[in-house]
Amino acid sequence: MSTSKLKQRVVRQSPSRGAGSPDVWGIYEPDTGSIQYICADPATKKAALIDVVWNLDVKHYRFSTESMDQVLDLVRENGLSVEWVLDTHPHADHVMASALLKERTGAPNAIGEKARDIADIWAKLYNLPGAFDPARDFDHLFAEGETCRIGDLEVRVMLSPGHTLGSITYVCGDAAFTHDTLMQPDVGTSRADFPGGTPEALWDSIEAILALPEDTRLFVGHDYGTDSRDEPDWEATVAEHRSRNRHVKDGTKREDWISLRNARDATLPLPDRILAALQINLRGGRLPEPEADGQSYLKIPVNRF
Repeated sequence: MSTSKLKQRVVRQSPSRGAGSPDVWGIYEPDTGSIQYICADPATKKAALIDVVWNLDVKHYRFSTESMDQVLDLVRENGLSVEWVLDTHPHADHVMASALLKERTGAPNAIGEKARDIADIWAKLYNLPGAFDPARDFDHLFAEGETCRIGDLEVRVMLSPGHTLGSITYVCGDAAFTHDTLMQPDVGTSRADFPGGTPEALWDSIEAILALPEDTRLFVGHDYGTDSRDEPDWEATVAEHRSRNRHVKDGTKREDWISLRNARDATLPLPDRILAALQINLRGGRLPEPEADGQSYLKIPVNRF
């Protein structure tokens, strides 16, 4: 049996560095390589849950809540109170637990306001006009530069398109949750070939993130290890990315990176959950309404991608 930690549920805390700095827990979800986060104010014990996964067994199309339950167990064990349920974008590689977490915690759920534009793109691709309404399924849609609070800590929203046209980064003190922009320094950067995404926009988003203070802790959305690393990793500072990120370290030319990104993306298959995940995530993590037999059904485009 493999002993690789890439096959295990790994939890790691990044403690507060002092005033204005949050406690952060990263919770690795091995089926999708996703990192879920708890961002908490040490003073008030208020917390936000970021990009939490609703597990989907793609062999049987059955859902389960072990990842969400693990996150909520950590909340309880650390005496935290959930103030926000946040997502950085409508994910293509996992199903979001947003609606379930809102139900469990009573906290409002939120995503970026450009999720409405993503919903329009995918409503056409699924031929489901009017099916998706983020304003209906999320309590708040964040605009670029908008702020909210986790206890005494301010969270600022950065629009970070490229992976999708509506991805956002949450910046809380010296922590930034950068979703599918950067990977870890030994991996590089994320793909930009989904509908609405472009490498040009992703480059600009990454440059804005790497302009944050050098000691800012950047928490990425995914990790799949490398040929020489079989343990998941998800935290590095701006300074570390600028000095050794294999794709975008200081001195990298924009046109070279765009060529590299396009060549790499041309080799990547669709994530195995994308066509199921997006029509759920664009409903805020809700299944389609049950039909006459009481069952929910997903619609899959054939020969479209």
